Amino acid sequence: MQLRWVRFLEGATVRFGTLEGERVRLWHGDMFEYPQRGDRTVPLADVRLLTPVQPSKVIALWNNFKALGEKLNLAAPEEPLYLIKTPNSYLEPGGTIRHPGTGKVVYEGELGIVIGKRCKQVSEDEAMAHVFGYTCANDVTVADILNRDASFAQWSRAKGFDTFCPFGPAVATGLDPARLTVRTLLDGVVRQDYPISDMRFSVAQLVSLISQDMTLLPGDILLCGTSVGVGSMKPGCTVEVEIAGIGRLTNRLQ
Repeated sequence: MQLRWVRFLEGATVRFGTLEGERVRLWHGDMFEYPQRGDRTVPLADVRLLTPVQPSKVIALWNNFKALGEKLNLAAPEEPLYLIKTPNSYLEPGGTIRHPGTGKVVYEGELGIVIGKRCKQVSEDEAMAHVFGYTCANDVTVADILNRDASFAQWSRAKGFDTFCPFGPAVATGLDPARLTVRTLLDGVVRQDYPISDMRFSVAQLVSLISQDMTLLPGDILLCGTSVGVGSMKPGCTVEVEIAGIGRLTNRLQ
């Protein structure tokens, strides 16, 4: 069943529900374990969207798309290459990305896989039963920090600044990820437009292989990596990551 799940603030109360056009239907209980559909809906315009889930960790893939790997002359990895985005970097839809003051800040529009069931050392065949749905994400990076020190690539620092991991606006269930396309717009101009089918590792492979290393918990997100079209942002720019069936994530850099 295709639903778009959101978390939101209604007055001073945090709630969750599903999008129905320009309204939100309230649900009760737990989003991942037997949620109960409510009778009440509220106008979307009357609530403030939060991050749709609260991950214990966000794992971001590197060199997972053939087109970008070939452009950068990168060899195909034998296993997923990844880093962890820290919780201080999480940012809600519409939130402001804060420029750290120096450095070249770049956008990376990505598909996020949202885990819905505790996942430890699962097989590829079992993996999809642990996936709740999919979201839009922007893996923001200070590019020139990465290799500033020749002795140590600073992935965590470059990608871990406050507000550097916007995701949302919803988590969509019932989608076939292989049919999805990621579009990233900078000030209304399309800069990225690439198919998820170009991934080196499929969703099932990513979930299975990463779960061999660490336990994945409900709400955790695997960012699938990005493809060609990554570029820099300047203060005042608006970046949007759009995936049909999920929605459009919009954030401004200040």
